[in-house]
Amino acid sequence: MKKHILYVLVCLIGMSMYSLPAFSWGQEGHRIIAKVAYDNLKPKARKAVDKILGKRGAIYWANWADEIKSDNIYPQSISEGWHYQDLPAGLPDSAVMAFVSNSPKEGGKLFFVHDSLCYNMAAEKIYSTNSEHTLRFIVHLSGDLYCPVHMGRMEDKGANLIKMKWFGRETNLHAVWDTKLIESQGYSYTEYAQMLEDTYGPTKREIEQRSEAQLLLDNYHFIEAIYAYQQVWDGNTYHYIYTWREEMEQQLYIAGIRLAKLLNEMFQ
Repeated sequence: MKKHILYVLVCLIGMSMYSLPAFSWGQEGHRIIAKVAYDNLKPKARKAVDKILGKRGAIYWANWADEIKSDNIYPQSISEGWHYQDLPAGLPDSAVMAFVSNSPKEGGKLFFVHDSLCYNMAAEKIYSTNSEHTLRFIVHLSGDLYCPVHMGRMEDKGANLIKMKWFGRETNLHAVWDTKLIESQGYSYTEYAQMLEDTYGPTKREIEQRSEAQLLLDNYHFIEAIYAYQQVWDGNTYHYIYTWREEMEQQLYIAGIRLAKLLNEMFQ
């Protein structure tokens, strides 16, 4: 009984420590990104990914990197902040580009960890028994890269501390971009992925041709605009959805196409 109580206390402490850095894009968002990516894999890459993760495993395991936050597997992914890359407000473009291109290794933040995992996977410098977990992380963190609140500010813990109401209920800015904007459309993840591909498909080639640094700079501008809008928003939830839905959808599509590009190149 005492051991059970101690276990519960440890779990509660862990939850309190890690509850603020909320999941990025939510479960549906990461599945949408993975589905868009999977639909755009070339046959050789799809075969290789399926071999490692199982058929359509890129979709089914898309949320694994968030789910293990409740376990003691890969604790460094939480303690070292693998899922986010907080940046200060008001940086000039040159500073953002420099940071993206040469992010510091200390702390293991998102930019560096994502690059490292991709290098390890492509260079086959990992043990075969770890390749499945490495690829699961790559699928997930590739989505995190394009979630705007995961480039938020350190002082508000990536917009977790910015309180707001969503149809009268208390929430925060991070949670809105995690799940609420996506859920407001009422699609399943398969329906949403198909809609994104039908709607934003004409931009696929441009997204593939742009550099990751340029796209992440756009994401930084995006989160800066979200912060600025928060200062003038009148609290109307419908208007918030109307204002940001298209931009949110574009980020989901970009994340999916960039993940497909990465995997196609990795397994060519």
